[in-house]
Amino acid sequence: MDVLMPQLGETVAEGKITKWFKSAGDAVKPGDNLFEIETDKVSMEVPSITTGTLAEIRVLAGETALVGAVVAVIAGEGGAVASAPAAAKAPPSAAPKAPPATFAVIPQQRAIQPSGPLDPFNEVRTPDRNFGPAKLASGSFVTPLARRLAGENGIDLSRMSGSGPHGRIVAADVESAMAKGGARAAPQPTGASAAQVKALYQGVEFEEVPLDGMRATIARRLVEAKQTIPHFYLVADVTMDALLKIREEANAGAPGKGDAVAYKLSVNDFVIKALALALQRVPAANAVWAGDRILRFAHSDVGVAVAIDGGLLTPVIRNAEQKSLSAISNEMRDVAARAKEKKLKPAEYQGGASAISNLGMYGVREFSAIINPPHATILAVGASQRRPVEAEDGSVKFVSQMTVTLSCDHRVVDGALGAELLAAFKSLIESPVRMLV
Repeated sequence: MDVLMPQLGETVAEGKITKWFKSAGDAVKPGDNLFEIETDKVSMEVPSITTGTLAEIRVLAGETALVGAVVAVIAGEGGAVASAPAAAKAPPSAAPKAPPATFAVIPQQRAIQPSGPLDPFNEVRTPDRNFGPAKLASGSFVTPLARRLAGENGIDLSRMSGSGPHGRIVAADVESAMAKGGARAAPQPTGASAAQVKALYQGVEFEEVPLDGMRATIARRLVEAKQTIPHFYLVADVTMDALLKIREEANAGAPGKGDAVAYKLSVNDFVIKALALALQRVPAANAVWAGDRILRFAHSDVGVAVAIDGGLLTPVIRNAEQKSLSAISNEMRDVAARAKEKKLKPAEYQGGASAISNLGMYGVREFSAIINPPHATILAVGASQRRPVEAEDGSVKFVSQMTVTLSCDHRVVDGALGAELLAAFKSLIESPVRMLV
């Protein structure tokens, strides 16, 4: 049977094999790890789902293959090589999808008509239908491979007609446009090339660090976010004295001792809970941008940026408004540890309506974070510091304060709405007992 490159998320088009645990000629049985794959965000081991002999390895360690591509062949117990049928199910290593979010669709200027069932002509051999052709604003469909070729070569798909089934734009159409030199998209501003930059440092000792998949993806998405999302920023100082007192008392009363303590609340756990509840109080801000419409969610799914070697991941705490602080704390500790090992499943870092980036532990006073599309907001959290403030009687007193900056997508969140969300967050942090009931 054919061993396919599994699907690791709806936006993942390819995977890199980093290691083979078996060699050609080795016997395998269900559950035996065959190889390890790495995408721009995660790495995972792929097991065999059948008994037989690993007859052929087609994609070597260090090589990349499209999702659904045949990476190896397993011969049956009798020694015959049997290809998987066209309608074979996806290997069990394919990561589960995120739980469906409950949301309301807020239409913009027009509505997209139902596309009907997916045509199997996708140019990617994968049984996961979510990785199918994308629909353009013009109404045409384009296969993943054609979309990728167009992006790499600056081809404007909106100006093309397709030759595939039902007018679908396929790779051959893009290659034809490239050969003719037509349908070119408007040139995008780019930075200096590697050669141009290195020329500025002749005679200077330096080390070249090639981009891995994660860093390249981060660079692309951040440039896209800053170029396409109309950011604006709201800043507030939040008094922390009451929260710090409750946190200290809660941790002192936690069951267990030492490493066996039931929980250990951090300031970030309170921040997650406060933002989740604030999104419930201001439901219009609990939303994402979806091209020609806005999606407003019933629950608060909050992403939390976690720094890892070579980049960052944003695991999502789902239904955070319904969870206790101790549950949020334990879940956050678990996903942060697995994020640093690149062991998160796509369902654990995809989705969400807002996110938190906390640099307070590094002593950063305040900063502005870049929105992670399609989110409409992200909250940047600085360090808690003792600061002098004016009391009601005109005297000066010292309080613990934390500066937070809310970045907003103006297409979804207007100034007044963003201010309302930030005010709700501030009130919850300054009166944390409201998060306990």
